[in-house]
Amino acid sequence: MIFFKRLISVLWLFLIFSCIDPNGKKPHVTTPYSLPIPQGFPQPALPNDNILTEESIILGRLLFYDPILSLDSSQSCSSCHNPSFGFTDNGKIYSTGVDGSIGTRNSMPLHNLAWSKRFVWDGAMPSLREQALEPIQNPTEMKENILNVVGKLENQPLYEQAFNAAYGDPEISPDKIGLALEQFMLIILSGGASKFDKVNAGIESFTTEEQLGVQLFNAESNPNGSPKGGDCFHCHGGALFTNNTIVNNGLDSVFTDLGKGGITKLEVDNGKFKTPSLRNLAYTPPYMHDGRFQTLEEVMEFYNSEVRSNSPNLAPGMTGFIQSHSNGSQGLNLSLSERQAIVAFLNTLTDTQIETDTLYQNPFN
Repeated sequence: MIFFKRLISVLWLFLIFSCIDPNGKKPHVTTPYSLPIPQGFPQPALPNDNILTEESIILGRLLFYDPILSLDSSQSCSSCHNPSFGFTDNGKIYSTGVDGSIGTRNSMPLHNLAWSKRFVWDGAMPSLREQALEPIQNPTEMKENILNVVGKLENQPLYEQAFNAAYGDPEISPDKIGLALEQFMLIILSGGASKFDKVNAGIESFTTEEQLGVQLFNAESNPNGSPKGGDCFHCHGGALFTNNTIVNNGLDSVFTDLGKGGITKLEVDNGKFKTPSLRNLAYTPPYMHDGRFQTLEEVMEFYNSEVRSNSPNLAPGMTGFIQSHSNGSQGLNLSLSERQAIVAFLNTLTDTQIETDTLYQNPFN
């Protein structure tokens, strides 16, 4: 028994000393962060090489809200991704860069990106860490050199402490900046607090109009029959309200923006854009990659009768939106009240937590 106790003591000493750096430094310890998956959501495939920790998330939030990342320290990531607007750009069609340059696409919301595999409207970015660094260096956005950003951060004691807490080393690098920003964006969630989620949880009930909207949303297109359908669920079904595909939804017959085709240089990809989530639509007008629709009513009018049947590379799932019906017109053939019912349902996806959760707010305020 005495031998056994001595053996245990030796093993403990071995474990203790094996965790200490040869130079006498204490081992770096971080606090794991468990992403609170909303009820009904699938498990996300989080990056294995960027495990969520509270320290890295805090650093990412600091960087996200700090205008020091831009050329003249006038703009931060949050300038174009404001939580009060569902992490979009304050109702603007296009964002304005530090020198007044105007972008060419509408700012996308940032919630539930943990379930995405490709990022931005054309899917050009394969990871959030890469996407996080792109606007900083984009000549029409923040217009800064990433190495200049590193230099500026190195002169801030706050960041020396924050990088050390996150990585066990005060050294600042572009890779670490991208990883920290990725962590913060991965934890921005929308789900569980909307009326839709509360109805699913048995806490609230839909109105008659909202219930009709649910039925239309989840029904196949049936322009000449009854019941009718809005055919929305194919691209926007499930708890996430997006299938995260990159497709052409028939906005144009001739493309002024090639979308994915501009990246791949393949004609078959022209006009294809990422399918956004419908959660928090009330916060995120205007709509579509070019912000052409100011209201959800305009969006519904488009899908009801204005989808371009001759649009190249039109997604196969759009066939229900270009059907001809008995009066010679084309589309879903939904009445005004039916379109309004779908809008009423879409408004139940509003989650006020996205703009009030202190986890997402500006730490400098």
